Amino acid sequence: MKNSGKYLLVVEDDEGLQSQLRWCFDDYEVLIAGDREAAITLLRRHEPGVVTLDLGLPPDPGGVTEGLATLEEILALAPETKVIVVTGDNDRSNAVKAIGLGAYDFYQKPVDPELLGLIVDRAHAVHELETENRRLQQSQHETPLRGIIATSPPMLKICRTVEKIAPSDITTLVFGASGTGKELIARALHELSPRADKRLVAINCAAIPDTLLEAELFGYEKGAFTGAVKQTKGKIEYANGGTLFLDEIGDLPFELQAKLLRFIQERVVERIGGREEISVDVRIVGATHQDLSKLIAEGRFREDLYYRLSEFTIEIPPLKDRQGDAVVLAKAFLHRFAGEYNAQVTGFTPEALEAIEAYDWPGNVREVESRIKRAVIMADGPSITLEDLELGQAEAEPLPLNLQRVRDEAERNAILRALQRTDDNVTDAAKLLGVTRPTLYRLIEKYGFH
Repeated sequence: MKNSGKYLLVVEDDEGLQSQLRWCFDDYEVLIAGDREAAITLLRRHEPGVVTLDLGLPPDPGGVTEGLATLEEILALAPETKVIVVTGDNDRSNAVKAIGLGAYDFYQKPVDPELLGLIVDRAHAVHELETENRRLQQSQHETPLRGIIATSPPMLKICRTVEKIAPSDITTLVFGASGTGKELIARALHELSPRADKRLVAINCAAIPDTLLEAELFGYEKGAFTGAVKQTKGKIEYANGGTLFLDEIGDLPFELQAKLLRFIQERVVERIGGREEISVDVRIVGATHQDLSKLIAEGRFREDLYYRLSEFTIEIPPLKDRQGDAVVLAKAFLHRFAGEYNAQVTGFTPEALEAIEAYDWPGNVREVESRIKRAVIMADGPSITLEDLELGQAEAEPLPLNLQRVRDEAERNAILRALQRTDDNVTDAAKLLGVTRPTLYRLIEKYGFH
């Protein structure tokens, strides 16, 4: 058998033809069955994407009854399988009948290996495409929150937390390193709230010069300063009825913090150069990559403002602490960029997947996106290679002290990696791990995977 991972099941009772077909398909792991029972056993065990089926099977080798019954049983067990019916010469009516029962295509004997190979390759390509589409639809359906791609327990817990607090107006502070997805969390809080039909207004406190930030936030009256030629609303007013997202709140100038604190307490703003107090109804979400307790100790951030902002806090872990998420993200970005650039890239080599899992990703999700985008553009073949990714060597982890803990953690991580590699296909994951499916199901239950 070839180690391609592409299974082709040949259901044929003629031993000479079995031998001929076994060596016709160099790119497949060819499985041979001489009757219906053997065919169904191999189908259950290996789940082949393509089956060639001779309709003349024992105990009715001269008819088609057993062959058509086998076809129906295969499609009942695995409806996505592409079955190519092989019929005798001038037996077109039974071929048409098989197509009506759900066969993918038919081929008439005598066998021309090259022509049959083309039909099998086409059927396999269609099966792969349909499988990928189903997987993507399922992953999109199971994505915890719109735009957030994650399967690791820490991120799933955060997503559940967002779903719980989003309907309230509780002021929320999101902590996380650059590139971890703080803005996505803020957007999810808005979209799952009763304010979803209003604006989400975002302002990056680190991206606007201190001298302009107050005017951006609070607005100004005509003539309030040089260049103020008309009355202008601030971002806070524009967010009225919706959500105000204050990104990098740790960079807010100290002199502005008192004014922001007053707004949070009283929910009114005064434009620069104005006297009127304007009521504003907003839900406030802040985010920062900085340690605010350290800034408070250094006198650079107001403690009272911190407590107002942090009625509820969410801390997003770095990608290196989110076991399995890097691979899921990489696959999602590959699909996206392959479509955008019309690239014929469909996956990763095993070495590339191992590197993605092992790398620390200091730039977090943003770095994954950037590297996969570049790799899709630069890839020469259908799979992204280790060279395409241009990843450095991962640092070795320190050796834990407790041997039982090491064993449990290694087993848990191995299962998670296998499930990620196989898109949660338990049969394929068990094969990768070298265990039976019942054993893997027991371990999945033990470690709480769902």
